[in-house]
Amino acid sequence: MKPPSDTPWWQSSAQTKPAQLVRVRSNSNFFVLAIVIAIIAGGIGAVVGRNSSTNLGANLVQTNNSVERAPDSIAALAARVIPAVVSISVKGVNGSGTGSGFFFDSDGFILTNNHVIDAAARGGSINVKLSDGKKYPAKLIGRDSSYDLAILKIEVISAPTLQLGNSDQVQVGDAVIAIGSPLGLSGTVTSGIISSKNRAVTTGSGSGESSFINALQTDAAINPGNSGGPLVDATGAVVGVNSAIATLGFTSQAGSIGLGFAIPINQAKKTAEQLIATGSATYPIMGISVDSRFTGTGALISSEGAGVTPGGPADKAGLKEGDVIIEFGGVEVENSDELIVMIRSKSVGDKVTIQYQRNNITRQTTVTLAASKG
Repeated sequence: MKPPSDTPWWQSSAQTKPAQLVRVRSNSNFFVLAIVIAIIAGGIGAVVGRNSSTNLGANLVQTNNSVERAPDSIAALAARVIPAVVSISVKGVNGSGTGSGFFFDSDGFILTNNHVIDAAARGGSINVKLSDGKKYPAKLIGRDSSYDLAILKIEVISAPTLQLGNSDQVQVGDAVIAIGSPLGLSGTVTSGIISSKNRAVTTGSGSGESSFINALQTDAAINPGNSGGPLVDATGAVVGVNSAIATLGFTSQAGSIGLGFAIPINQAKKTAEQLIATGSATYPIMGISVDSRFTGTGALISSEGAGVTPGGPADKAGLKEGDVIIEFGGVEVENSDELIVMIRSKSVGDKVTIQYQRNNITRQTTVTLAASKG
């Protein structure tokens, strides 16, 4: 059918088909634009949802993965050692104090430092707290100020004990951990290495006999209250008893500066066994008195009083007052404290080669160490 005569034929065609084409294109663009907007909006919403802490509809991903700890890890070693370590508190007429200790055997004997219990040794109370929080009164079995060791006992059955290592086999650089109650914080664990061996360390409170320790040095943090706790190696075996720390001379602050010292367990074991058996312990002696004021190299046998004990080991070996001991068992002697520590690191009955100077002439002799009078 043709359009009316007053309408051009080309105008009629233009108003029909093109109008349909425009309508179709408009709808298609609208749908495409709507889909694009929806995608963009969804993406923005997801990002905002992930970044918003208030989006309660967010799905949080949780994991149940557990940390696997090797049997020789610090965490595993600590878990094994801590049950055998105790906290010690004392009260006496001369004051109070705290420290650490550990079960020496399953019968309830506890090894600690003499200076930890010193305030209560002449009348007072000693109490022990286990890792599980249980508290017990403790009995002092024996103590030895020369090695700064003491044995306590509490009434428990099958106490958890630690394996004792061999401190003679410890090497500089070996990994160690220290466990104790620094500042009363029980079960504290610190780690480090053996920094040095055979350190001549002298300790004492200014009253009574000083302790001379042929110590293991460690950089594991040791603080007041760690005294008496165990120093254990990478297998969990005890290699030392934490006993002393070095502090900076220009400050009164007492705390770890990476210079801690422990009594080698080989020495501690001998003394502990004597204390358990008899309540007292002996140590080896040469039968001499040394002059601590001597500033030269070596240890000067004192000329004041009885510098050489009559009939003692040094006397029998031919040593005399005024002799300067410069070598002990093949090791050079720097000063009198070092000589005392070297002697006490030995055992009663040991034969030791001594080099000494008399009238600027170097001589040599052999001394058989005797037992101190307990």
